[in-house]
Amino acid sequence: MGIEDASMRNGRALSDQWADSVVVRPRTTEQHITVNKRLVLGFAISILTLIVVTAIAITLSLSFERCAAESSGVLVANSSSNSKWKQSRDGNISHRDSEDGQQPWRHLRLPATLRPRHYDLRLSVSMENFTFSGEVNIEFECVHSTKLIVLHTDRLQVEKVLVYSDSKKAGAMRIQRRFHYQPKQVYVTSLHREMKPLRTYKINITFHAHIEHELLGFFRSSYVLNGERRFLAVTQFSPTHARKAFPCFDEPIYKATFRVSLKHESSYQSLSNMPVEASTSDEDGWVTNHFSRTPRMSTYYLAWAVCNFTYREAVTDNGVVIRLYARPDAIQSGSGDYALHITKRLLQFYQDYFKVKYSLPKLDLLAVPKHPYAAMENWGLSVFVEQKILLDPDVSSFSYQMELTMVVVHEICHQWFGDLVTPVWWEDVWLKEGFAHYFEYIGADFLFPKWNMEKQRFLTDVLHEVMLLDGLASSHPISQEVFEATDIDRVFDWIAYKKGAALIRMLANVMGQPLFQRGLNDYLMTHMYGNAARDDLWNKFSEAMQREGKDINITQVMDRWTLQMGYPVVTISKNDSLDNSVTISQEHFVYDTDAKIQNPELFNKSFQWKIPLTLAVGNSSHISAETIIWVSNKTETHRVGHVDGETWLLGNINQTGYFRVNYDLHNWRLLIQQLMTNPTIISVGNRAGLIDDVFNLARAGYLPQNIPLQMISYLSQESEFLPWHAASRALYQLDKLLDRTEDHSLFSDYVLRQVEPKYHKLGWPATSPDGSFMQVAYQTQELQREVMMLACSFGNKHCHRQAVSLISDWISSNKNRIPPNVRDIVYCTGVSLMDEDVWEFIWMKFHSSTAVSEKKVLLEALTCSDNIFLLNRLLNLSLTSDLVPDQDVIDVIIHVGRNPLGRHLAWRYFREKWDILNSRYGEALFMNSKLISGVTEFLNTEAELNELKEFILTSGGESAPAFARAVEIVQANVKWHILFQQQFYRWLRKAPDG
Repeated sequence: MGIEDASMRNGRALSDQWADSVVVRPRTTEQHITVNKRLVLGFAISILTLIVVTAIAITLSLSFERCAAESSGVLVANSSSNSKWKQSRDGNISHRDSEDGQQPWRHLRLPATLRPRHYDLRLSVSMENFTFSGEVNIEFECVHSTKLIVLHTDRLQVEKVLVYSDSKKAGAMRIQRRFHYQPKQVYVTSLHREMKPLRTYKINITFHAHIEHELLGFFRSSYVLNGERRFLAVTQFSPTHARKAFPCFDEPIYKATFRVSLKHESSYQSLSNMPVEASTSDEDGWVTNHFSRTPRMSTYYLAWAVCNFTYREAVTDNGVVIRLYARPDAIQSGSGDYALHITKRLLQFYQDYFKVKYSLPKLDLLAVPKHPYAAMENWGLSVFVEQKILLDPDVSSFSYQMELTMVVVHEICHQWFGDLVTPVWWEDVWLKEGFAHYFEYIGADFLFPKWNMEKQRFLTDVLHEVMLLDGLASSHPISQEVFEATDIDRVFDWIAYKKGAALIRMLANVMGQPLFQRGLNDYLMTHMYGNAARDDLWNKFSEAMQREGKDINITQVMDRWTLQMGYPVVTISKNDSLDNSVTISQEHFVYDTDAKIQNPELFNKSFQWKIPLTLAVGNSSHISAETIIWVSNKTETHRVGHVDGETWLLGNINQTGYFRVNYDLHNWRLLIQQLMTNPTIISVGNRAGLIDDVFNLARAGYLPQNIPLQMISYLSQESEFLPWHAASRALYQLDKLLDRTEDHSLFSDYVLRQVEPKYHKLGWPATSPDGSFMQVAYQTQELQREVMMLACSFGNKHCHRQAVSLISDWISSNKNRIPPNVRDIVYCTGVSLMDEDVWEFIWMKFHSSTAVSEKKVLLEALTCSDNIFLLNRLLNLSLTSDLVPDQDVIDVIIHVGRNPLGRHLAWRYFREKWDILNSRYGEALFMNSKLISGVTEFLNTEAELNELKEFILTSGGESAPAFARAVEIVQANVKWHILFQQQFYRWLRKAPDG
């Protein structure tokens, strides 16, 4: 058994030789002692020298402490050993100890001198007072000689530290000093002598901390069951919060194995990444679960939970045990059965697709009441917020089911892309998030082929959405450099998720599915249980292509897309001087074209991409097969098929590429004419793509404002959901720009003229004679819902009357006969049109409902009121009531801001409550950015822009990038009104009635 480190032994830190020279011997009688005068003199001189040396050492030690404290402002010694350390006789750290004087604890990255191999982690968790204590033994290898052990810790009280060598010498290595350096969240242990390369060592640390209320690290949550409040505790370590639960090498590259033991009251159960290997009970009513050893993994994928949930179980054909844990009442009602069922199917799907087996013997899905994100893919213990995994089929809409499905598909994919192969560093976080987001659509197509997610919903929900964000001058490359710890949270944004997915989809279409799958398999097999960077992936894809005789350097192609911000707009026009030829040009697309003038340093860079442009030629009755043209220069000329005055060109077939396409005005008019006469000649994906491109090109000033309005006049003939969905997204954006202008009715009337023919044709969801809702095909159901939403939103009287009638029937009969798929439309419309009693009725139903999907729809409906008092009441209740989950608080504020009557209220409330909101969501930067974007994106007056700028001056803080985007968006809104509003309304006044 080791002894305490040297700095704790009676305040002494003597060398081995000095310690031996001052051993106290037993006294003897005077007659038995023969005294040599020289020895006495020598001994006296030795004592005097020792005193002088010790005094100098203490002086240097105190000087070092003051120097470090002054330079950092926050050098904190461990509270239990600080006073004793000051008494140390050898407290200074030499030049060599500080890694050649650089003080590695001041750097963002840990020094590369040590490499962890294994953690033994033992925790004792008290759910009575929400505290935990722990002991961790870390076995590590020394890579380069050093005296320093630098580990991450945050909010932990370290009690004792012992370090052991693998040598046969017994006892702990002596420690000169140890301290916590808060600015970098590290704990530094300085040894008396160096550790040697290729040798293994162990560090033993005991510590204690609180189970925080904040939703990061090891945090607590609660729920109510049968009137009794119950508590649980669970971890959220990504990206940098494992250090809040135990001392560790908290960087993705430092993979190791883990063995976890959890001790807690026997009334609770505990879960971790691996199955329970053994369990022991104490006489005091506590139980200790010992979990099996994990594979090599990064710290942020370690997880555990202490709760009193129950579960449902399924077993795959390969023997993997899948359990879904949730509140006992949710399990009993079967709310977790759907997620459990699709998880079993997905594990088999991914194994077949990647040709790599799932690595663990079990997979637990844990549904918790509160979580900072939708879900977290901890290896073997994925944690979900309840709204993203529990489904009640009797009240859940199809859109809710689809959203839940996508979250589960995403997290299961991470068991390979993330858990098994982990990005080397956070700059390439898109390597895991982009793949998981792309496979949401591939996996959903496997589960439900008729949904057609990858070819359709991917376009509107991923491609079109992220191009809005990536078209800003304040965007950033998908691979971001990380300079400070605060930058790490910022890389988890829609650019990483959605642009990553869009680029992967583009590459998969260029390569073809067989080669794409082969490259993925090589990548996973080569780097399993390890780390990889983007070049590792590109190399595997290039090798797969070369084996098939296709000499495409994937690195050269993809670096242009990942290391540059934004995307190009490709302009295709007929070349009048050459027969059957087209001129193709590319330029960086930005909404604010003035940004290129205002920021020449950024935009003078030669933004060019290697673009896989697919191109087809068509006319009123025929479209040619697509050809692929690699566009590498600013302007190129290419020969195509036969082109004449009645032939139109169509680029980016099925929108597989990550770019916009523009044409000369004549070609746009030919495309619009084609849509009016025979739209099905053009594919569904391209019809949606044309709508999205034309609205956004007009928004940025590339096209006149009437072109998109002319294009949507074909919609009455459109029978597919996707183009309607693309149009509705664009129209809602315009509506928020215009809804406070005097002539808004011109716009809403024009939209209704396009919508009403299809609305009256499709009608409302039908019911069977027994009152049940008749099932229709997915595409029909979604199209009907989309058209109904447009009709009600833009003021169709029939839609309003129908919604009011259904709400009134519900109130009078207390039986909800509203079809689940349109409840959100009906609830919102009813609340906006009816009196305060209806609002109170919906609020009461929100309180009493136990179905998480229904609660979410009811809560959002309350934001539709035209009563400012009720909206203000809702904002205050959402922030203070435990009934509203944290993610829903953000959604409430955003939805109030989307209500024209509540926009300024939400903006004012956001500013007034910023300190509270930022303290709650500050570290969960993804949620914070969503809140900032949602509250500000529809501000569009000069006064609101000035208010935003003034607020940022005093309150920007860590969210500066989100605020920079907000300013750019609001500036663009204001600018659009100045440049285009009159032109827009002028055309509408002259627009035909049809």
